[in-house]
Amino acid sequence: MTTPSTSRSSPGAGDAFCAGADLKTYIPPFFVDADPARVRDVVELGLNGFTRGMHRIHKPIIGAINGWALAGGLETALACDVRIASERAMFGSFEARRGFHHGDGGLVRLVNVCGVGVAMQMLLTAEPINAQRALQCNMISKVVPHKRLMEEAELVARQILRNSQRAVRSAKQTILDVIGQPLDFQLRTEAWNAYTCADPEETKALLDRFYEKTDAGRAGTHETRL
Repeated sequence: MTTPSTSRSSPGAGDAFCAGADLKTYIPPFFVDADPARVRDVVELGLNGFTRGMHRIHKPIIGAINGWALAGGLETALACDVRIASERAMFGSFEARRGFHHGDGGLVRLVNVCGVGVAMQMLLTAEPINAQRALQCNMISKVVPHKRLMEEAELVARQILRNSQRAVRSAKQTILDVIGQPLDFQLRTEAWNAYTCADPEETKALLDRFYEKTDAGRAGTHETRL
């Protein structure tokens, strides 16, 4: 994963983005030899706090999915803000084969990102989908040749960096805040965040570039120097 603040990225090790937790280590304490106190902690904080907290990070998180994103790996991928997949990527939730289901955001985020139909099929059948099917389901935004995966992820990071970071962070917060909310709440939240997020000096400078026709991203063109 990479965040635009640094444009640094790290590919998954081996053939997988993340294949999930070690079932021998992590699963028995919750489902076989359950410790109520430990279960309560997990309900509050998540299995490791990672996928529970990623949406609270103001900086956009880009997931470069290089292979299997399975179980907890699927949860980690879904917790990213933008997901780009290698043509070799596979996405799956096999938990139902083992006697349980996602508990650290996978189910909720799959519904939010892909809809009820896709979530039902993936979680109830416990069958994986490939990158092209994930693209059709809106789970990912792009499929690229495996060798170009990190290059494409870095490109997205640079595209985000060229923008006002105050606007980017407010947009991320607004998108997450309005999920599943009534329309009136969504519209008020969008308006409030939109009209309070700008830094006057930054916005004036960016508008001046537009007025003076020195902005490389003017309407009618798509090439913007990164």
